[in-house]
Amino acid sequence: MKASCPVYPQPLKNRISLLSRLFKMRRSYLEVFNEHSYRMKMGVIKFPGKKVFVANQPELVKQIMLDDVASFPKHKIVGDVLEPLLGESIFSTNGAKWRKQRDMLDVAFDNAQVERVYGRMQEAVNVMLARLDAYPKDAPVDVDPEMTMVTANIIFSTIMSSDLDESQARTVIDAFVRFQEASPTFALLNMLDWLGDWIPRLFDSKRRKDAKIIRSSLEQVIRPRYEAFRRGEADEHDDILSSILRAQDPDTGQGFAFDEIVDQIAMLFLAGHETSASALTWTLYLLAISPEVQQAAFDEIVQITGDALPGQALAPIPLAAVKRMGLVRKIFMESMRLYPPVGFFTRQTTHAMSMRDKELPQGASVIVAPWLLHRHRELWDAPDEFCPMRFDAKTEGRGVPKNAYLPFGMGQRVCIGASFAMQEGILILAEILRRYQLELAPGFQPEPVGRLTIRSENGMRLSLRPRNAQASEVV
Repeated sequence: MKASCPVYPQPLKNRISLLSRLFKMRRSYLEVFNEHSYRMKMGVIKFPGKKVFVANQPELVKQIMLDDVASFPKHKIVGDVLEPLLGESIFSTNGAKWRKQRDMLDVAFDNAQVERVYGRMQEAVNVMLARLDAYPKDAPVDVDPEMTMVTANIIFSTIMSSDLDESQARTVIDAFVRFQEASPTFALLNMLDWLGDWIPRLFDSKRRKDAKIIRSSLEQVIRPRYEAFRRGEADEHDDILSSILRAQDPDTGQGFAFDEIVDQIAMLFLAGHETSASALTWTLYLLAISPEVQQAAFDEIVQITGDALPGQALAPIPLAAVKRMGLVRKIFMESMRLYPPVGFFTRQTTHAMSMRDKELPQGASVIVAPWLLHRHRELWDAPDEFCPMRFDAKTEGRGVPKNAYLPFGMGQRVCIGASFAMQEGILILAEILRRYQLELAPGFQPEPVGRLTIRSENGMRLSLRPRNAQASEVV
């Protein structure tokens, strides 16, 4: 299959001034990197009165994320940026508090096993397909909001057994888009300690209003079930919320308070739909610009599902078939290499230390950047090319560098829903590919931006052409 080189912000030739860096970072973190950034093992980004260290070597990543995690807790800025939306969820807490939250959620998340919720997942996908079918056949479709809508619906359904109607979904999604757009400026101001707290807060009122819109939508579902549970009424739902309501601290026997439940559900909702939507949108783009890969994926899907001839009804794809789609899985994994949903993990040192030739003081900011690591010129062959077969088991030893691929994080803080997200992504891709041939809309080129997640600032306009020919023979 012929490799393609998809769009990404071109590295700067040289370092830029502090003022230029700050200006660019207000829009996107991806635009401040120069060519050396994609080769370095450890770098330093200088701000007034502050240095930020970037660990970009697999050995350092392993130390930070796996071997010595106690010395590199989540940075305070993560909590400050996400607090209006996520409160004190496991996404930003540290230490014993994080450990207890994670233990309680691990038990609750057993209910998110794909086998138990696959039917709900299929229902949400069918709603998405109906929306796609309703678009005019000759008009390009912006698939970015469609991927956001379907993943939000899946998470709402599997977490809380509740349907997310289109109007409510668009309200929530629009609020999060605004929240995300405003977050880089708040984070930059917050990072400059000498400004104090009051200046960043001046720029935070709109973010807090949008966070409240999202949390209110969740509270409307959570509150009646929480209050009924506290009254001793049986909760007959078989979902994650039901398990979280029953979860108890093994030391105290206490359950989550209402606000704590909203924090954790907000975290699961955000992590479960926003990151998946980002990954799916970029995967559809990569397939649209890679006809040979797209055809091979279509052939695999048809071979495994045994689809009927065009014009006949397509049967639902069973979970067992999803698990057999090796090429679609590789495509999804390669997409998350090129466009990792979360491009930057921020940590903070608990004590002074040395890393390579750098002296890090206590409280130093340390970034592990999948965006840089996944495109490192010395670690990957053809790092900017879309090449799913690098994830083939036969080439994995040289195709995927150890400790250099972390779309879901690494170590004890690895994404709690990673397996769920993989199966969800493969199902959505398979259902779209067996119905439509994807092409990039004429004259369109996406504009990647790095904020809380990596998205295309101008959406993702694709032509979805209904398939009218049976798959070619798989060789």
